[in-house]
Amino acid sequence: MQVVGYHPVPEPALVLADGGPSERVTLTPGTELEYGLGERHCAGTVQNGHHVPCSEPRAPFCPRHTARFDESTLRERTSEHAVYLAAFAPALFKVGITRRDRLQTRLREQGADRGAHLQTVPDGDVARDVEERLGRDLSQRVRTRQKRAGLGERIDEEAWEALLDSHDPLSVFDFEYGLDLAGQPVDETLAAGTVCGVQGRLLVLRRAGTTYAVDLRDLVGYELTDRDTRPLQSSLGSFD
Repeated sequence: MQVVGYHPVPEPALVLADGGPSERVTLTPGTELEYGLGERHCAGTVQNGHHVPCSEPRAPFCPRHTARFDESTLRERTSEHAVYLAAFAPALFKVGITRRDRLQTRLREQGADRGAHLQTVPDGDVARDVEERLGRDLSQRVRTRQKRAGLGERIDEEAWEALLDSHDPLSVFDFEYGLDLAGQPVDETLAAGTVCGVQGRLLVLRRAGTTYAVDLRDLVGYELTDRDTRPLQSSLGSFD
């Protein structure tokens, strides 16, 4: 069985398959995962719930199977778009664009702690122009490692409110992910432990007294084994 994808929203889940019908493993808090990680290679593609495997060694996707994302983006260029701000704890802010009907979904997909709808424009090309203009003063990208570093932190409300005051948004959003973290999770790639929750594509697991933050994309392509027996770094600097 291989990890062939994941869904961060609305119900977080891993997608598993083995050259046939795919299945979802929900990542609701309290779920126990007991997988080890074997070899990793291209995850292939899932079409209408059926997995088409690929043996290419590049992971998570080889060039042929990465291209499908570009095609879907092109099909959506003519729809109405929203220009938005996203905030990530403690004080990382970015401007972005998405289809108008996907605004809150897109913010949750990224794991934003706060969001603001700035403008609605006719299509993706106009949205890109606005994004580029605003991007002269704001980042257009926040990396996953930066988001991971902010897990368990609070938003700098003063900085966020100052940014909103300078852009006069149409609406604002406040997102909660229920992680209830007491400290910074350890960065690790694993699929074994008790699910604490998912924020964007970061899966938070509790195992042997330590909390781990796992980038779901880093799991895609792995063949799963029965159990994980690797020594893992703990939050105290020792190993389990």
